[in-house]
Amino acid sequence: MAAYFPEFRPGKVLATSFTATLTERCGERLERIPVPSRLMDWLAGNGLMVDSCTESQLDHARELRESIHAAATAVASQEPLLPAAVRVINACSTHGVASPILTSAGGHDWQLGSATVEDALSVIAADAVSIVSGEREGRMALCASPTCRAAFFDTSRSRTRRWCDMNTCGNREKKARFLANKRPRSSPVG
Repeated sequence: MAAYFPEFRPGKVLATSFTATLTERCGERLERIPVPSRLMDWLAGNGLMVDSCTESQLDHARELRESIHAAATAVASQEPLLPAAVRVINACSTHGVASPILTSAGGHDWQLGSATVEDALSVIAADAVSIVSGEREGRMALCASPTCRAAFFDTSRSRTRRWCDMNTCGNREKKARFLANKRPRSSPVG
């Protein structure tokens, strides 16, 4: 019997999509990269093909993921960055070999030096640097869902997005409000 793994949440920003491989951070946590092969799947789905992945590399990837989440949460909360998170992000950014390449459609992609997990993590870390530092147009925010609280990069025109993903957290919260309003109100006994 094949193992079941939860689907990945696609996103438009690489670094925050990577942090979404652990969801429901304030509720019942859902790990979406529980084994090295799932990390390889996530990387491949984001254009970062690697040849192999060990448990140690998976641990390193999770350390980067949590460091990005900590840094993004600090920025969204207007708090100082944790030095340990900065160290991990910078180390990952500088230890891989990856080059941006121009695609035939006029966009860009990444070419990994030797198709290692470290090369892929350097791309994710570089993306985190660009959003956490304020280099890119947008703002860091935290999901309004009390069980999620994921950090996400809001590029909406008004910069007032409340949910990390409208199809999951946003819909769940809207449904909860709707059902709460539909419940019959009990009349006071008196």
